[in-house]
Amino acid sequence: MNKLKKMDLRFNGLVKTEEQVVAGTMYYITLEATDDSKKSKYETKIWVKPWLNFKELQEFKLGSDEPANASA
Repeated sequence: MNKLKKMDLRFNGLVKTEEQVVAGTMYYITLEATDDSKKSKYETKIWVKPWLNFKELQEFKLGSDEPANASA
């Protein structure tokens, strides 16, 4: 439950993942989730430095307006 936006997102699956080595690893993840009965894509960016036990969500936003199953 997203308490700030009063949304109840349900994870459906991963659409795409990428990673980039920086000072640690930056993960770019596109996922599909359902809010009520509407499926949408969301884009996330997560920075991980395992040697420091560090994980930080850099970004979480609504993805493109393209339907979630258009690339399948």
